[in-house]
Amino acid sequence: MLNCLKKTAFIAIVIAGCALSFAQSPLSQILEPSSSTSPSKTSTDRLGRDTPYGTVFGFLQAAEAGDYSFAAQYLQMSNARRMAQGDDLAMKLKLVMDRSFSGNLKPSRQPEGGPQEDVPLDRQRLGMMSSGDVEVSLELVRVSDPTAGKIWLVSSETLEKVPELYDQVEARQVETRLPHWIVKHRFAGMPLWQWFALIVMIPVAAAAGWLLLFALQIPVRWWVRRRGQAQAVNWRSVSGPAWLLASTLVHRILAGYLGMPLLQRHYYVQATAVAVIIGANWIFWRILRWSLHRVRTRALATGRAGTASLILLGERIVKVLVVIMAGFSILGILGFNMSTALAGLGIGGIAIGFGAQQTIANLFGGVSVLGDEVIRVGDVCKFGDRTGVVEDIGLRSTRVRTEERTLLAIPNGTVATINVENLSRRDKILFKTILGFHLDTTADQLRELLAEIRRVLTGSPKVEESSVRVRLVELSSSALNVELLCYILTRDFNEFTEVRETLLLEIMRFVEESEASLASSSQTLYLSQDAAPVKDRIIAASQKSLAPNDRTSKTSGAQS
Repeated sequence: MLNCLKKTAFIAIVIAGCALSFAQSPLSQILEPSSSTSPSKTSTDRLGRDTPYGTVFGFLQAAEAGDYSFAAQYLQMSNARRMAQGDDLAMKLKLVMDRSFSGNLKPSRQPEGGPQEDVPLDRQRLGMMSSGDVEVSLELVRVSDPTAGKIWLVSSETLEKVPELYDQVEARQVETRLPHWIVKHRFAGMPLWQWFALIVMIPVAAAAGWLLLFALQIPVRWWVRRRGQAQAVNWRSVSGPAWLLASTLVHRILAGYLGMPLLQRHYYVQATAVAVIIGANWIFWRILRWSLHRVRTRALATGRAGTASLILLGERIVKVLVVIMAGFSILGILGFNMSTALAGLGIGGIAIGFGAQQTIANLFGGVSVLGDEVIRVGDVCKFGDRTGVVEDIGLRSTRVRTEERTLLAIPNGTVATINVENLSRRDKILFKTILGFHLDTTADQLRELLAEIRRVLTGSPKVEESSVRVRLVELSSSALNVELLCYILTRDFNEFTEVRETLLLEIMRFVEESEASLASSSQTLYLSQDAAPVKDRIIAASQKSLAPNDRTSKTSGAQS
């Protein structure tokens, strides 16, 4: 019961609050929601008659205020007739428009008017006014004024039928049975009894909307059971917006019988249209979110974590688009210039794009990574020279737990451009090593070793036999290098290391049995012993160097 009261209060706030805000706002602000279309700023006519919009709402504004002499300035008639009959004719036209006008009160805001089928370019047809057997179209005509130039006025053809229509319009029977004060007194241009009726209709519309939704659930549930679906749309999630939508539509139907004044009726239609847009987009978003949640749950159940993350990203983007779409729809209903708003949105989008290039690159990089599903959460990957386990793929970056147990954040834009090796996607693991045998190993010993190594590798059930390759590849100055290459049939790295260890130990065993040895990288230093002291050896070397000189001097003395 408490939830029902809360929802009823919410609907009352949306319907009545919006209508009151329109009614209590200054008419000049209501009529001109956009400063760019204000006649006082762009109009050459001080009365705003240079557009059909300015003429219609200018007349209604003046007549609503009771200034019929000013309202007569919007009628096509001579000055003499305007002075004599203008006030009376303006009053009758206002009453006829309030009680007998039917049509869409959205005149063009352009000075030339909007194109209409079977209507001359200098005329605008807004709708029909009918009462009894009298019917006439409400038309505007564009004429030349000596002081204001081209202006729009209510056509003389329409004004000719106004007195006859006025005679056909009778007082409502409900007003004759109500107290005089509630009919005579007005608030924001509308009788008090109509305000009371609008307020009373709110709980009535709320109850009718609830009954309508309750009746709608019966065939829907029957259809779900017939199709054997385990799940259907959660009615609790859409009950609030659906109730708002249904109650607003019911309230609008009931309000059509009140015969509200044309200007207030126009504002009421705008307010209820805003409520309908809010409710419809609310329901659309709830159903879309429910559908995406089911798809995401199914993707997670099948192990497609990347698809689930991509759906989550798409859900957030769609939510923003739904809000923007609803906002633009509401602004269009309220009469704002949407071309200016769209142009401003485009310029703002370009500015944001230039200022957030890297962020946008990371966003699209994340979409690319999630869409391709090259890496998933939990995979062991190699990013450049860093290896680690992928812990999360976000909108901006991918977080990796490295072998040093540090958390590495890599921007998605970088992930989408660098070479990424997914080690977890290997169907088998490469085993490759170089064995260096001592130079003293003979050719026969080496042939026996190669054959034995091949036998060990091909005899293991974890080794892919077709990939085994054992060859002498190099005769270096320090060793005889033999290359071992094969694939281990496992995807688990721990199991791979265990198999590799077993194979290497087996190779070491028969190398030892064959009396061969593996080469080492050590160097041999040869030393010799000399009994003569270092000093004596230095003196002896000096004497040897001086001996030729002594012999030369002795020979030269003998000759002399």
